[in-house]
Amino acid sequence: MKRTLPDSRITPGHPDHDRLSAIAAEITARAGGPDRLAADFPAMLRGCIDDVIMTAKTGRRAYEELEKTEKTYIGTRVEIELRALLNLPRSTLDTAILGQDVDIKNTMGSNWMIPTEAVDHPCILVAADEARALCYLGLIVARPEYLTAGQNKDAKKSVSAEGFAHILWLLCAHPYPPNFWRTVDPAAVLRIFEGRSGNARMAALFREVQGRPIGRDVVQAVAQQHDFMRRIRSDKGRGTRDILAREGIALLSGQYDAPLISALGLAPCTGSEFIAHTPMTPQARARVWPDGPLS
Repeated sequence: MKRTLPDSRITPGHPDHDRLSAIAAEITARAGGPDRLAADFPAMLRGCIDDVIMTAKTGRRAYEELEKTEKTYIGTRVEIELRALLNLPRSTLDTAILGQDVDIKNTMGSNWMIPTEAVDHPCILVAADEARALCYLGLIVARPEYLTAGQNKDAKKSVSAEGFAHILWLLCAHPYPPNFWRTVDPAAVLRIFEGRSGNARMAALFREVQGRPIGRDVVQAVAQQHDFMRRIRSDKGRGTRDILAREGIALLSGQYDAPLISALGLAPCTGSEFIAHTPMTPQARARVWPDGPLS
């Protein structure tokens, strides 16, 4: 998305203010309030993108690696998932809100393509900025004067530079969960995935990325196996947990080791997250391995 956006002109007295404000209020209410919208919308968007990347099955780790048709399909997924999130019906356009047909447009770039059938209708505008881990949710009435003069071969037009000022933002440059692999040093990523077995890759993951919670989706992507959770357990000295313990690295579960994670002063983990840590003091090592370290 564009790094600099104009201030919204959707204020009292604007011809679209009442219409868009009512739709915005309905969306917020359907989401369970502004806090729930701010939490659930970014998570939904992250899931839509990751489910198409499919790291566990394809080995791909970034949006840029997708085929053109897959990038297009993300827009379809966003439409479906957003309707489900807000419990919205299907309609002549993508959905209907307060009796009005509404189109849902998604972009991973800096603009949206508005079809002719959506002109003069309200549109929900969704955007994800993967590089900056920011997301956007806005509303616009797709008036011709807010759209570009030029169009693509499908007669779709973009929102003009002037048109951006006529967007009512529900979320603007709002943080959303980053693509995990964008947050890891590229050299470390190569070391993680050069492992020839699930255990080797998993051990490399938690060796390279310590002190931060790692979710099951990343674990599955690295294991690349059906029973991916098996890779993370102790296994008669051969499991990931065993390998790391011999190196002095503790692999802790948010579900089973929450008190220990707290006692060690580590970042809180949810029940589906894991965190690796190298205890540096004798007291910390005794907390982690009360029976002594593995050899």
